[in-house]
Amino acid sequence: MPTEHVPDGLPPAQLHTLIAALFTAAGVSAAGAEIVAHALVAADISGKASHGVMLVPMYLARMKAGSVTSADEAQIVHDGKTTLVLDAANGLGQLSAHQACHLATVRAREYGLAMVTVRNAFHFGEAGYWARRMADAGCVGIAMANTRPLMPAPGGAQRRVGNNPLAIAMPHADDVPVVLDMAMSASAMGKIRLAERAGKTLPDGWATDAQGAPTRDPATAIAGMLLPAAGPKGFGLAFMVDLLCGGLSDGAVGNEVQPLYGDTATPYGSAQAFLAIDPSHFGLQQPLAQRASDFARAVRESQPAPGVARVFSPGEQSWQFAQDHCEQCPVSADTARQLSELARAAGIDVPAAWQSL
Repeated sequence: MPTEHVPDGLPPAQLHTLIAALFTAAGVSAAGAEIVAHALVAADISGKASHGVMLVPMYLARMKAGSVTSADEAQIVHDGKTTLVLDAANGLGQLSAHQACHLATVRAREYGLAMVTVRNAFHFGEAGYWARRMADAGCVGIAMANTRPLMPAPGGAQRRVGNNPLAIAMPHADDVPVVLDMAMSASAMGKIRLAERAGKTLPDGWATDAQGAPTRDPATAIAGMLLPAAGPKGFGLAFMVDLLCGGLSDGAVGNEVQPLYGDTATPYGSAQAFLAIDPSHFGLQQPLAQRASDFARAVRESQPAPGVARVFSPGEQSWQFAQDHCEQCPVSADTARQLSELARAAGIDVPAAWQSL
């Protein structure tokens, strides 16, 4: 069954205004609500709805239950100039990530590179968004996070590590960003939840049931396990990301991270890491931004295999989706209904396109 969407989508600015108003009504400052709304809407515009506004009802439920706070900033608990640790104390992940990216890029400009880790963090949405923020500031940007265990070790039948996202973004000299953004599982849990809502089955190789047997049923997968991308390679990368985030922040590792969709009163407790590298400190004769764009262009211009229309460079497809949806952002009808209900309950105007939902 195809996913139902609101006809013609919704203008991104209108969607942004609604999301910001919902967080302001929940006690977040106006400036903080703008940061959260921008990050979430950007995910939908770039075709990553699993990391976008569909998360708002869960975020707000957690704020109401007390496991997420409305604080604007995390506390700096260690400052080693090029190494910083923040304690987010369960504030909204987009706000602590925004702070961490800013600190990382400022220190990288001064020292060449800087890494900021965050403990007691909440979900920050799309990892690539934060890597791109650092790239837009002229740095190589690397963002990663750990999640509650979702994947077994190869050959195992117990969840041992999260699908821990990793994103790397390069400065670029043309309009097309150069970005790698991946979870370490064959697919993100958010996509499986979207498939469940839409009544779709999953592709082979995405998930197992709780006993480790392959499944294509989204509900069974949610109760079971995700499979690592590329088997032991994906598992090994996820394992190391877990330690880079939790181990270098004195934060949670492995099953110390709690379920995102679990008890709304129990803090998520994720750990995150942000690394910024300023190429200007490397004495380069050729600007990295130009080399990155040239290399990406060479990928795009490579001859496609039989039956393939064209080849894409890393990050290009999300960028193209955003170009195609810069005026009308697709929103599933189910998400629109949930957001409309929350808006009405908070006394916020519901978009005209959603009045009949």
